Amino acid sequence: MNEQIAVRELSPQDFLLLGINDVAYVKKGRHEDKDCFLVYSADGNQMAALSDHDVAFAAVRQNGMEPLSVH
Repeated sequence: MNEQIAVRELSPQDFLLLGINDVAYVKKGRHEDKDCFLVYSADGNQMAALSDHDVAFAAVRQNGMEPLSVH
């Protein structure tokens, strides 16, 4: 119950920063007219564009974050 109250009290800026150091999102996309896997921070900023899904996940993990796929 306390966690629900704490989440409701977050400002929009605090909510954007939730998980920013822990989670990165990986999705298929295009960068410079090439198919690739784009890596985004929790607040939606693009951090990287990599050619392979497994390489993208490995890069995220090497930087101490948990990768999540976005479909």
